[in-house]
Amino acid sequence: MGKNTGVRAQQAEETRARILQAAITVFTRDGYSGGRIEKISAQAESNDRMIYYYFGSKEKLFVKVLEHTYERFNQAESTLQLDPSTPEQTLRQLVAFVWDYYVTHPEFVAILSIENLHKGKHARQSSELRRLSGEAVGVLRPIIEAGQQQGLFRQDVDIKHVYLMIASLCYFYNSNLHTLTSFLGQDMGAQGQRQDWLVFIQDLVVRGVRVLPESTI
Repeated sequence: MGKNTGVRAQQAEETRARILQAAITVFTRDGYSGGRIEKISAQAESNDRMIYYYFGSKEKLFVKVLEHTYERFNQAESTLQLDPSTPEQTLRQLVAFVWDYYVTHPEFVAILSIENLHKGKHARQSSELRRLSGEAVGVLRPIIEAGQQQGLFRQDVDIKHVYLMIASLCYFYNSNLHTLTSFLGQDMGAQGQRQDWLVFIQDLVVRGVRVLPESTI
């Protein structure tokens, strides 16, 4: 009895995970409006009834997609070996991680863009996103505080502002990659272009928090 229950629970979890991954794929490709339940069930090799059983509705499923994409980002970030004793180097390392994550996870960029088109209405329904965002911002705290203690970083730095600076510098490039390529007449997805931007934004973020030299006037 117990063994059968365990097998059923595992099968249910696998089905749920498969539906969630299918939803990410379909929403990324077709947007929220185009991401119909029947498309998701087909992608998951399941059926519509199972989606409603596990998630309740398309809207609630998208909330879970949002939470899942942020959770995966935080899990990846938590594996970083960040050494606050070298704050400038570690801050550059963190910027590189965020940049690389956006580049290698276009679904993350797409899901965020979709949610912003819908004015964050699904995010407001989540009780988890505040916790998840707090974890992301919290990674910066020991780095900035160590830099301040060493006299390298300004005392008036707002950690939330540093988080926003890093996120915006990484997100805008990737969310607007195709239009930027057309507008600037260069392939912004090329490895060289991306590497040049990473080096630039690493320097920009560090300069943004570093103590300014006193005027010699």
